[in-house]
Amino acid sequence: MKNTLIAFIVGAVVALGLGFVLFKSSIINVDMGKKEVTETPTTQTQETTTTPTETKTEPEVVKDTTPKEGKEVIGSSAGEHDITAYHYGTGKTEVLFVGGIHGGYEWNTSLVGFELMDYLDSNPDAIPKDVRVTVIPVLNPDGLMKVLGTTDKFSASDVKVSLAASIPGRVNENGVDLNRNFDCDWNAEGVWQNTKVSGGGKAFSEPESQAIRDYVNDHKPAAVITWYSAAGGVYASNCHNGVLPETTALTNLYAKASGYPAHESFDYYEITGDMMNWLAKEGIPAVSVLLTNHTDVEWSKNLKGIQAVLSHYSE
Repeated sequence: MKNTLIAFIVGAVVALGLGFVLFKSSIINVDMGKKEVTETPTTQTQETTTTPTETKTEPEVVKDTTPKEGKEVIGSSAGEHDITAYHYGTGKTEVLFVGGIHGGYEWNTSLVGFELMDYLDSNPDAIPKDVRVTVIPVLNPDGLMKVLGTTDKFSASDVKVSLAASIPGRVNENGVDLNRNFDCDWNAEGVWQNTKVSGGGKAFSEPESQAIRDYVNDHKPAAVITWYSAAGGVYASNCHNGVLPETTALTNLYAKASGYPAHESFDYYEITGDMMNWLAKEGIPAVSVLLTNHTDVEWSKNLKGIQAVLSHYSE
């Protein structure tokens, strides 16, 4: 009996202890469960501050249109020959001299341009420090090629054809008279003396006139002097707006220095699409110097006129 009692007490104690262990384990599990629920990490949205992308404005690139000393190809002809400008001096005031617009028919006008280049090469001090000189000796290389077989520098002794035989050299490869292709009174059919000539499909239809137009628009020369032949005189330009005061001054200046007579206009016959008159329309002083004949350069006369113009633009 006693042993039975002891066994009962021991069994009760063991059962009680086991129950306590199971109870505690249950509490722990519940707590753990609660912990899992209450401590589940929440996803925090990190506040991101977006800094606007700063747009960098690139500095505006200003095209430097100032011609550098030396040789510059400004375009090509209908026959794909280079049209070349030669620059002398570094001053801000540009004076442009042009020859050979009528190619091989007026080849002596190109020779004046080449003479000027030789003079400036030998006498760089002849250019005032604030003046820049540009020479385009052959504006119509196609026409010169037809008569002389070259578009480069030549001499009068290289010309082997008669004046009559040189007439086809007046026009470019497209058969257009370039001095009828500019935007002043342009007409598809122009007149040269008593002969009808082509003025092109429209004003500036020809690559040669486009080249000189673009050059003038880019560089805005202070004055343009162009040589033609042959009438022996200095002629002012005008496109229905009256002769510019500066054009009048240049006409009289060149004429007085050279000895050529001065004329306010060329009125021997109606001219359409004339380059110099287009320059007047653009507000650029422009003077035509017509040599006395088709063979002589008359360099001493023209040199005096050139020197007077350069001195005029010296500050």
